[in-house]
Amino acid sequence: MERSKMVKKAVIPVAGFGSRMLPATKAIPKEMLPVIDRPIIQYIVEECAAAGINEIVMVTHTSKKAIEQHFQTAEELEQSLQDKGKEQLLAEVQGTLPQGMKLHYVQQGKAKGLGHAVLCGKEIIGDEPFAVILPDVLIDTNDGTDNLLEMAKAFESSNASQIMVESVAQEDISKFGIVDIDGVKINPGQDAQMKGTVEKPSIENAPSNLAVVGRYIFTPTIWSLLEQTGTGVGGEIQLTDAMDALLRQEPMHAFYMHGCSHDCGNRKGYFDAINAFAKKYPELA
Repeated sequence: MERSKMVKKAVIPVAGFGSRMLPATKAIPKEMLPVIDRPIIQYIVEECAAAGINEIVMVTHTSKKAIEQHFQTAEELEQSLQDKGKEQLLAEVQGTLPQGMKLHYVQQGKAKGLGHAVLCGKEIIGDEPFAVILPDVLIDTNDGTDNLLEMAKAFESSNASQIMVESVAQEDISKFGIVDIDGVKINPGQDAQMKGTVEKPSIENAPSNLAVVGRYIFTPTIWSLLEQTGTGVGGEIQLTDAMDALLRQEPMHAFYMHGCSHDCGNRKGYFDAINAFAKKYPELA
């Protein structure tokens, strides 16, 4: 039977401790930190829904119950809002989980790296293409573009795994994983075949100025490669090692996103996200 090319499922690893944002994340999951009026994780789930994804595997930890609670029905709160006639707030509370979205929660257990976290979703995802969304990263566009949706369309057209990238300033190249697309020039919304990635290269050795963002779409081939991937940097199973192996078997494309990303896993990125998203509200702009 031919594999589906439609991207309808996603894995979101949320088991990390958020050590870069301590002490705020000592008792509150980093994914529950608010950006204006909603937690980071809600933006991520809404992004998935806008891309046509209707099933998400959250790879979680026992300390992350607040994430599950956020997407559950809050009967007492809803009844209170209804009794007080606060219909708009009631609709927002009831809409934290997009209509038709199904969430699964899988315990990672021990922190064995991003590759291991993704592999925890295999049983539910099955033999289908799927997205991997890093919940630290918020995507910010001003033109209404749904980058994840566009990347899913690029996958469905090419059947090649897709890695979202954005351009970074020359002085920041050494901070990121940089993709090698063999000198091909692409514009936002376009994709190009990758030769590989270079982790934190010098400006002189960088193959491009396109940095990996934290959005991926993989074919099911990645599962066996993750299972075969040994421990790498930090004694963990690295997703990038499995990606390198996948690239030797199948084409992989870099998808150049519109707009910019904000890494909410550190103080500056989190502040920048709040500042940028506040400008979208007339009363805060």
